[in-house]
Amino acid sequence: MHTPLEILKKYWHHQAFRPQQLPIIEALLQGNDVLALMPTGGGKSICYQVPALVKGGLCLVVSPLIALMKDQVYHLQQKGIAAVALHSGLTYYEVTKALQNAANGNTQFLYVSPERLETTLFQECVVDLPITLVAIDEAHCISQWGYDFRPPYLRIARLRQFLPPSVPFVAVTASATPLVQDDIVTKLQLRLPQIFKQSFERANISYSVFKVASKLNKAAQILHKVNGSAIIYCRNRKQTQQLTQLLLAQNIEADFYHAGLLQEERHQKQLAWLQGQKRVMVCTNAFGMGIDKADVRTVIHYDVPDCLENYYQEAGRAGRDGKKAYAVLLYQEKDLPDLMAMPNVVYPPIPTIQKVYQDLANFLNIPVGIGEGNYYNFNLHQFITNFRYDANTVVNTLKMLEQEGHLSFNEHIFLPSKISFTIDKSALDQLEYSHPQLMETARALLRTYEGIFNNEVSINEGQLSAIMRCSVLTVKKHLQQLHAFGIIHYQAQKETPQLHYLRNRAPAQYLTLNHEAYLFRKQQFADRVNQMLHFLQGSSQCRSVFIATYFGDTTTPSCGICDNCLEQKNNATHSTTRFLQHLQQVQQLLQQCPNTTVNALIKTAAPLTEKQLWPVLQYLQKEELLSIDAAGKVTYLTT
Repeated sequence: MHTPLEILKKYWHHQAFRPQQLPIIEALLQGNDVLALMPTGGGKSICYQVPALVKGGLCLVVSPLIALMKDQVYHLQQKGIAAVALHSGLTYYEVTKALQNAANGNTQFLYVSPERLETTLFQECVVDLPITLVAIDEAHCISQWGYDFRPPYLRIARLRQFLPPSVPFVAVTASATPLVQDDIVTKLQLRLPQIFKQSFERANISYSVFKVASKLNKAAQILHKVNGSAIIYCRNRKQTQQLTQLLLAQNIEADFYHAGLLQEERHQKQLAWLQGQKRVMVCTNAFGMGIDKADVRTVIHYDVPDCLENYYQEAGRAGRDGKKAYAVLLYQEKDLPDLMAMPNVVYPPIPTIQKVYQDLANFLNIPVGIGEGNYYNFNLHQFITNFRYDANTVVNTLKMLEQEGHLSFNEHIFLPSKISFTIDKSALDQLEYSHPQLMETARALLRTYEGIFNNEVSINEGQLSAIMRCSVLTVKKHLQQLHAFGIIHYQAQKETPQLHYLRNRAPAQYLTLNHEAYLFRKQQFADRVNQMLHFLQGSSQCRSVFIATYFGDTTTPSCGICDNCLEQKNNATHSTTRFLQHLQQVQQLLQQCPNTTVNALIKTAAPLTEKQLWPVLQYLQKEELLSIDAAGKVTYLTT
């Protein structure tokens, strides 16, 4: 058996662990549950990957985003470690095969979404999986009091009923307040967990906040001054495109990225930036998760985030190589009222939520009592236009409905094609005589996808075209014809935004919402906005200390390199210079008149004020160069 350090050296080529990593690994190897809070770029994944390799068997990793899963799997596979991710882009056959391989001991890491844990297929297979460790990434998503609540995370704890009690759980996150930390422990049912908190200090990052007349000019000035790769975060998609054009006009190589782009286009843009072909990525917060680029020198927030959790995570993508980096937040006076109004925007009134819910049903033609389990193509722009809604109102209402478990909205979803046969085998035999070409396609389906005749399964048209030695277009045409003849039910793959109804559509006036939880979440959000406002406008406290304290870390020292620390140093330098000037002036006066009075000095020392004079006199007394008696007589003691 290899030791943790041997595993680290063999696969990661590091000679030593970072602070807190080894204690976390040892706790898991002893079978303890763990909650690990480590900053972005702090090496969270190693904390469960290394002990999993030491223990052997299978490590099940629950992760919220496909991009995160793919990135982790890619890096593990590059090291020669068997890793697989189950995501919505896989066919039923591919998922089944992956689970069979894992059950046979051929997989070391299996990455899944929390939604995947709830599928019948997974629950049927999980008892056969040799799971020795469960890791929950981005664990803050489990808390409805947090900033990124995802209801499926609440059901992860049910996984324990399928596993031996000896299997430890480790929950990791980069951003959780003390309240959210407690919620993670409770909701995941962690058993007497050992809690590890790494310092939230990022000593190499200089945090700065600038109130500016022109955000564009300031951003361009920073990018011209600081070389290297950069990210600029914007609030909306339109702004990413506009700002990119303005930066290009100033000879700054930039590109834009947002969730509305096609998957292939997003991939190409991301790859160009990762490889250094594009220097600056102007993006919404859809960009960054799962991105492993160590040499980002600058992260600029063009708009103010609504909470410190998002800001800290996004700013933390700078300087992962440990070298000096800059996190810059730009704002204008007009941004402040918008930020203060955010709680009412993000948490629309209950009647508004009910109205949007009703209009969604009208838009998608979903009758009362129907919809559970169904996916619907959803054109957000068309819905907003047709019903004259503000985009923020609709998006935030969808999020509320998702948190309440009514539906989910996914702009990045990829649903593979699905097929089920709708006739019996005797009727299928007749197809041999009437449409022999279609029968060939039907046979290919039956040979390739086990159980397809009795079940709905996901299929891959590309795989079928290779088997049948014809074009994908021909395969799709045959499938559409079989569907038209009533032989199969064929749902073509979907890559458009989807609304997935988790419950049957209810009458809007009877829509079930937990009002108490809704109001509490709204208040929690308002508190986070207020903290963001304090961060913006605070000029005395170190930025690093402010952020760390917010997350419950009271040990972080002043960084000395943020804008507030630098300003204090500057003020201290000016203060020292002024004091020395005052000291020189007073000493010259005392040399001319070594015996005088305080009142006389006040008059002759003008324009020095009495307030400025007394610190000089006290200093000279302390240095035993001056004496002042009870009557105010001053005697200068020359050396």
